[in-house]
Amino acid sequence: MGRIRLGSGAAMVPPPENGRHRSGPEHGHSRRSLLAGVSAIGVLGALGAAGCTRVASASGRKGGALLDRLRAQGVVRLGIAGEIPFGYIDRDGHLTGEAPELAKAVFKRLGVDRVQPVPTEFGSLIPGLKSQQFDVVAAGMYVNADRCEQVIFADPDYRMLDSFIVRKGNPMGLRTYQDVVRKKARFATGTGYAEIQYAVDAGLEESDIVIVPDQVAGLNAVETGRADVFAGTALTTREVVKKSARAEATEPFAPLVDGKPHVDGGAFAFRTGETRLRDAFNTELHKLRKSGELFRILRPFGFTRAEMTDMTAKELCGG
Repeated sequence: MGRIRLGSGAAMVPPPENGRHRSGPEHGHSRRSLLAGVSAIGVLGALGAAGCTRVASASGRKGGALLDRLRAQGVVRLGIAGEIPFGYIDRDGHLTGEAPELAKAVFKRLGVDRVQPVPTEFGSLIPGLKSQQFDVVAAGMYVNADRCEQVIFADPDYRMLDSFIVRKGNPMGLRTYQDVVRKKARFATGTGYAEIQYAVDAGLEESDIVIVPDQVAGLNAVETGRADVFAGTALTTREVVKKSARAEATEPFAPLVDGKPHVDGGAFAFRTGETRLRDAFNTELHKLRKSGELFRILRPFGFTRAEMTDMTAKELCGG
């Protein structure tokens, strides 16, 4: 995608009983936040303070020397955005989420036994990576052409369609962004979500979009009638409506980009010079996918087989 597709970041919070999510660009894109308890926030602050020291700069070695350095140190710093189910600190102060759990498995295979979270806003993930505040972005970040100009991506570990939260029975018949525009529905989505741009592409005025902090606030907006529809990822919408008696999630669908259905893919991001680390990560990721272990890692966070993918970063980057 040539245009900016906003992503998401959120406050670090404990997951509901099952786990869930989302992601997007670096321009203030958050990808959802649930309201965390005071203890979780305290842990987050402590981890953030501990994790924000800068890493050593990359050497001039072809392909980068970060992989060797991480093996020597025995720890890799992960940039996370506190978004369920992608990467967050749970109520017990433990790092979890689909990306951190996958990172633990991959980096252990690469000879790096420990992962250390560096919490930040979603919009600060790429700047933080480039300024070496952490070693890799592990936040379920969508791969798109804009981001590919700034970082290099591993191949996606999941694919994702969009879905709406609507009132029970979907009285306005809202199933696509075009439906929202045609029926003049009051539209809400999350801070920095990719869905903002998808709605604008469909013809919605950006000034008419109601921006809420996350999918929980989106559900509340629909339930109380402040919005007719909230747009999010299929994963986050289906999870957040499970306990609602007044709202439901629509069937997943692919938004249109340049007139064609588009499926997003989320992946780990690396600094542009660290191709050795990215390639080694990809090798182990593909092994985990082939063995079925990748799905076993992601499934507890609400992912289904429909969200598994063999898309590549190259195709999503537009090359």
